[in-house]
Amino acid sequence: MKIAILSRNPQLYSTRRLVNGARRRGHSVSIIDPLRCYMNITPTAPEIHYRGKPLTGIDAVIPRIGTSVTYYGLAVLRQFEAMGVAALNSSNAVARSRDKLLALQILANKGIGMPITGFAHSPDDTQDLISLVGGAPLVVKLTEGTQGVGVVMCETQSAATSVIEAFRGLDAYFLVQQFVKEAGGRDIRCFVVGGQVVAAMQRQAAPGEFRSNLHRGGHATNIQITRLERSTAIRAAKLLGLNVAGVDIMRTPGGPMVLEVNSSPGLEGIETTTGENIAAAIIEFLEDDVRRRRKGK
Repeated sequence: MKIAILSRNPQLYSTRRLVNGARRRGHSVSIIDPLRCYMNITPTAPEIHYRGKPLTGIDAVIPRIGTSVTYYGLAVLRQFEAMGVAALNSSNAVARSRDKLLALQILANKGIGMPITGFAHSPDDTQDLISLVGGAPLVVKLTEGTQGVGVVMCETQSAATSVIEAFRGLDAYFLVQQFVKEAGGRDIRCFVVGGQVVAAMQRQAAPGEFRSNLHRGGHATNIQITRLERSTAIRAAKLLGLNVAGVDIMRTPGGPMVLEVNSSPGLEGIETTTGENIAAAIIEFLEDDVRRRRKGK
């Protein structure tokens, strides 16, 4: 196969692992910066041009689109789909996962456990919004953020009010969420590929920090997840339409709660922690997916 990886940085661990995994299985791989692509949008012969030449003969595309370039990256991904190229994760699925509010609404509608979450626009609703999630302490999250950026812990009612007012002053969209103390600064990253959890790790926040992201100084350990945690992660990915996803779950006395579903999960932390070859699992799934699509034509 001829595979295109949409990535702005060929030196990223995840990008390099996917390139190596694909080439080991005999595939041709190109790393494409989505911001360098330009498109001919036409009903008869849609095209993508890159560095002055049309991209042709591509069988599959792996989107590794950064949050900051979501809008244009999704436009490029949709254009690949219009050209009949198989996408590892579809543009619609990536768009759903990137909109944290929409993603939570979809999951909640199907009964997936999650922290109580509030969303409001008018400043008149601030105090009632805080009470909706059980009061302080609580967590305020930007709807567009990654690796723990834009996530603030508010210990008191006055701190929560100040942070909410500050985010509103920036004209930013944000969520207010229940703080689950029982989680103890821990969460579980379940890596889903093709409807199966292929690896899982527990992440523990650094001392004095509540965010468990490895980029925030957290550390990870291998973990055995329960049957319910496994099925919850698989269902969450499926409900958003994602073939590959990182599903972040908290263990609570009431059962697993989904925090977030990531459509471009990093490979370094989970491969290093678990010893699993996630890149190979992704490429194998992509091979099977392209094969199925060709048979269905």
